[in-house]
Amino acid sequence: MPLKSSNRKKPNRATQRDLDTKIEFMEGLVRRDPEYVDALQLLGDHYTQRGRFPEGLQVDERLARLEPKNPLVFYNLACSYSLLAQFDRAVLALEKALELGYRDFTWLAKDPDLKPLRAQPVYDELKAKIRQLKSKPR
Repeated sequence: MPLKSSNRKKPNRATQRDLDTKIEFMEGLVRRDPEYVDALQLLGDHYTQRGRFPEGLQVDERLARLEPKNPLVFYNLACSYSLLAQFDRAVLALEKALELGYRDFTWLAKDPDLKPLRAQPVYDELKAKIRQLKSKPR
């Protein structure tokens, strides 16, 4: 499952049209099969790339119910919460991702979707947990 990223740059018209087409296609697949995890993951990613953060969050929350043991699902959920300034929820989702085994600390430190969260005081406690996890041997 890919990590989603908003890329924070406004897409040009051609890219917007391409994303809109992909979104329409994925929405159709998900309407036919509401538990189609791969389609939901792509749909959430496309929503986020298009700047449709509330829709992306809805998809991520649905994925968290369908895939309760998937660390990347909870990582992406944290990103959606961060993009919507729901920082307490973002921390809880990120803690869950770490608990489930998420360990890409390099990406976590630079992911643009988590930038709003990293600027919050609530993130400081999480940084201490991350440091502990980094120091543990695998």
